[in-house]
Amino acid sequence: MNIKNHPCFNPGACKDYGRVHLPVAPRCNIQCNFCNRKFDCVNESRPGVTSSILKPFQAMNYLDEVMSKKKDIAVVGIAGPGDPFANAAETLTTLKLVKEKYPDMLLCVATNGLNLPDWMDEVKQLDVTHVSVTVNAVDPLIAEKIYAWVRFGKRSLAPEQGARLLLERQIESIKGLKQRGIIVKINTIVLPGINDHHVGDIAKKMGELDVDLLNCMAYLPSKGSNFSHLEEPSKEMMNDIRSNAEPYVPQMLHCTRCRADAVGKLNEKTDVSLMDSLIKHATDTKRIENNKPVEDKKTGLVAVATREGVLVNQHLGEATHLNIYDINKEKLILVDKRQTPETGGKDLRWQKLAQIIRDCDLLLVNGIGEAPKDILTNKGIKILEVNGMINEVVYAVKNNKDINHLIAREHSGCGESCNGAGLGCM
Repeated sequence: MNIKNHPCFNPGACKDYGRVHLPVAPRCNIQCNFCNRKFDCVNESRPGVTSSILKPFQAMNYLDEVMSKKKDIAVVGIAGPGDPFANAAETLTTLKLVKEKYPDMLLCVATNGLNLPDWMDEVKQLDVTHVSVTVNAVDPLIAEKIYAWVRFGKRSLAPEQGARLLLERQIESIKGLKQRGIIVKINTIVLPGINDHHVGDIAKKMGELDVDLLNCMAYLPSKGSNFSHLEEPSKEMMNDIRSNAEPYVPQMLHCTRCRADAVGKLNEKTDVSLMDSLIKHATDTKRIENNKPVEDKKTGLVAVATREGVLVNQHLGEATHLNIYDINKEKLILVDKRQTPETGGKDLRWQKLAQIIRDCDLLLVNGIGEAPKDILTNKGIKILEVNGMINEVVYAVKNNKDINHLIAREHSGCGESCNGAGLGCM
């Protein structure tokens, strides 16, 4: 294994070696004010964007196809579209499968560092050689302007508390990685008027922690994010920032803002055929073990159409977002809120939604049209039309209780605005 073959960490390797990102980590534990992961476009290259979410066995099927078509892949990375360690089971399982089948492959992870301290020993055991940690501030007063919330365990923290905890955990992560001999790159998003004046302080602190590389990434305006009004930093600003940071940490100057499903060399355009292949593999429902088909294990994630987070009380066509709950524990845990596709587009809207909640076993709604019901069901998502408290419905489903009294028997229409715009009530 040659650690110099990583195209992101070594500019000399990017002309000869490629990488593939496996998008197995949909959930995120922080909300950055510059981030909106709703959109996907073949021509859009930015962190947090992916065409589909893969389960670990699907990721391996896809990786096998990538390896058969591209002979220059040297690195397998996990970079989202959420945070790898907000999806630790999926991330570590995928890395383990890759290591077993492709033992000479470099393994890489990109994370915000919040949950990483709990998994550093496992990362080392899996021979992960490179880790990128996104650090956008080392001053909590600046950091609290960057994050809308931070979710740690079962607690959702406001910016003031969350920013301080995030910084503490990031520093703990970086120290722990270096102690374990893992190469560390820091990604810093340069946000004009927010942290552009602060990057030198970040570089100085990272230099004290002996990180290997600093990647100052120009903010790319993201429609729908809280910072969508900010302009992209000029080349002159970025050159000055990198020059000021250079004395403290070596700079990465060849970043291409990789997607969470990036594949190939850094300078290559998105391979549409492989993107289509990734989407196809995301619909796989069976894997092969010992030459026999095996059904995929359930994830324990449930998507819910709810107005306030207490009741199942929305028609799917009206829902602007779905709450995602982990029901593996005794108590429900809210792990994500995912925006639904914009109205219009008819069946295409529901095809997109199927990808957004592909990792969910169950969808709870107060009502649903025939078109989305057929499309989502065909994608393997079980749907229940119910009324009542989310806790009560989930308890009944988990324990095989009678839910007849919870079944939604009457559904309200989608309102006067429903004119065949893909709301599911056509």
